[in-house]
Amino acid sequence: MPSQRSSLMQPVPAETRKTPSAAAEDTRWSSIGGEKVILLSASAWGFITVTTPLLAHLGSGHLAFMTFSRILTGLLQGVYFPALTSLLSQRVQESERAFTYSTVGAGSQVGTLVTGGIGSVLLDQCGWQSVFYFSGGLTLLWAYYVYRYLLNEKDFVLALGVLAQGLPVTKPSKVPWRQLFRKASVWAAICSQLSSACSFFILLSWLPTFFKETFPNSKGWVFNVVPWLLAIPASLFSGFISDRLISQGYRVIMVRKFMQVMGLGLSSIFALCLGHTTSFLKAMIFASASIGFQTFNHSGISVNIQDLAPSCAGFLFGVANTAGALAGVVGVCLGGYLIETTGSWTCVFHLVAIISNLGLGTFLVFGKAQRVDLVPTHEDL
Repeated sequence: MPSQRSSLMQPVPAETRKTPSAAAEDTRWSSIGGEKVILLSASAWGFITVTTPLLAHLGSGHLAFMTFSRILTGLLQGVYFPALTSLLSQRVQESERAFTYSTVGAGSQVGTLVTGGIGSVLLDQCGWQSVFYFSGGLTLLWAYYVYRYLLNEKDFVLALGVLAQGLPVTKPSKVPWRQLFRKASVWAAICSQLSSACSFFILLSWLPTFFKETFPNSKGWVFNVVPWLLAIPASLFSGFISDRLISQGYRVIMVRKFMQVMGLGLSSIFALCLGHTTSFLKAMIFASASIGFQTFNHSGISVNIQDLAPSCAGFLFGVANTAGALAGVVGVCLGGYLIETTGSWTCVFHLVAIISNLGLGTFLVFGKAQRVDLVPTHEDL
């Protein structure tokens, strides 16, 4: 309808356009560069993953070494998405962010698919050590390819020197942190990302057990592979349709909220359906739909953080992702507690729906796409 369309095709506010001075801002990765941070961290966690089986044979202290290696791996992987967000917010224009981020985010589903499929075979045929050799080896192979063909060697050596000395190459620009965290839209983004990550971790952790217990005769590779296989095109489609809507004149924030309705709202409905079916086929359809629609978050909240604060998107996403990871730990434990006390999987899927819709509601009410990282000149934004 023309009247509805016109309300969504209002001119993009000036705050959302990148100015020359704002484009040069980068307070998080300016001294090394987001792409080099990703390469350095991936190389480190790949090496740790490959050497993990060796740590199991270090005598009486093997448990401590294994625990420390897992913690260090988590810390190294923790900088990946913030560095990626910082990189994309500076080098990808607003109308192309969703598809770019969704394409990159689909790599997570590819990794889960490859590890779940090949890893299951390796686990049965060659033992648990082979899974670590395989996944860590792939990471190191990727790091070598990026270093060899995509990065300038001199820049990489300089990044290593900066990292070792702890000295910044450039002076970071001033970012109004106090102003940033006074904005309701920032907290709405953090809350929505927290809900998204928590729901994802609960499903990731408990879906295999759900299928094993509910459908004991089912093949493990089916429910470990099919949902993640379908999530790849879903992620790409969400990015395509998001950028398409923005290029046609729809307001950025309306598109971001629509993606969150799909990523948190619709996905939670299919999660609820999982607890009310006794058919393996229907359960696979519901699980695939729930995981698939969750990838729409790549085109919603993940890029909304870049909309709000492109000059410090890496740091802001790091805060949101850390909160989501911590909430995910609590959510997974709570899911296990509910299963033990009630003996019903329905409670777990209700938990996923509650968490998802709390984040969705917060973002629908308080979410915005105007920039909040600009220093005010004559008024307090």
